[in-house]
Amino acid sequence: MNDSKRKLRRTKPVDNAWSLKIPQFKKEDNPHRLLEESSFATLFPKYREQYLKEYWPLVEKALEEYAITAQLDLIEGSMTVKTTRKTWDPYIIIKARDMIKLMSRSVPFEQAVKVLQDNMAADIIKISSLVRKKEKFVKRRQRLIGPNGCTLKSIELLTNCYVLVQGQTVAALGPYKGLQQVRRIVEDTMKNIHPIYNIKALMIKKELAKDPKLKNESWERFLPKFNSKNISKRKQPLKKKEKKPYTPFPPPQQESKLDKAMASGEYFLNEEQKRAKRKKEQDEKHKEATKRRQERRAQVFVPPEEKPVENNIIKTDIDIEEIKKKVEKGLKKHKS
Repeated sequence: MNDSKRKLRRTKPVDNAWSLKIPQFKKEDNPHRLLEESSFATLFPKYREQYLKEYWPLVEKALEEYAITAQLDLIEGSMTVKTTRKTWDPYIIIKARDMIKLMSRSVPFEQAVKVLQDNMAADIIKISSLVRKKEKFVKRRQRLIGPNGCTLKSIELLTNCYVLVQGQTVAALGPYKGLQQVRRIVEDTMKNIHPIYNIKALMIKKELAKDPKLKNESWERFLPKFNSKNISKRKQPLKKKEKKPYTPFPPPQQESKLDKAMASGEYFLNEEQKRAKRKKEQDEKHKEATKRRQERRAQVFVPPEEKPVENNIIKTDIDIEEIKKKVEKGLKKHKS
């Protein structure tokens, strides 16, 4: 009997196993509730105090559905979420932690509350440690946002995520696949790879996914390739120095400015003579420059060389004899 059961289990179809939706976790799935209490706390900056104070009743109401308590401490500047004896979902405390983290990073409540859904997740990317110099960090962060926020908006549309660049972090909220794409774009941008390359790649992938013929093929030939032109000086091959023939004698001593002045006779001139000499040299330079300028301007008026005209004899296929005969016939008819 057991052998027949095993055979039946083996013959069951498992092709559509991945296409099945994950069922929602409900109260009936965990009737005994949680035995231990879990809690998470996070700090928030001073400028977020007024906003959090205003929206905190809505936060408590949203978490009350999942039997999670929330506390706002304005003295210490912290938010805390805790499980209770009525909490049935063991993972909802992680979701609540992500929610208060997002709100502390200036994400509005309307967006942060979406993280409590099963198909949504949050990711906070620290970008301050990816770039050393502050000037480069500011430029690359602005490159991620784009002019009037166009680049950030296109990233949001392609990844189906909400992305907020605030201070030294980037807060992202959306599906798991979209969060992976956002993290890759952000990290590449901070590594001096323009986000337009990744945006183009995502657009191409979105179009290729619609074609069933290309479903099982490699898409590398369609995607844009980025070649970094910034080559480090350390990686550049060192130029080989040519070995000079060995000589036991030291190189000749170079002449100093005084030696050169004495050799040219300038050393023995007084200040007026030196000034006159310098002026003469300058005048000669000016004359040469004006001469070159005049020659360059005169080139416009020089006529181009004309090609010799060849006496081409026009060849025609007209028969003169036939024309004469026609003229004679016409004259005869006119006389008659």
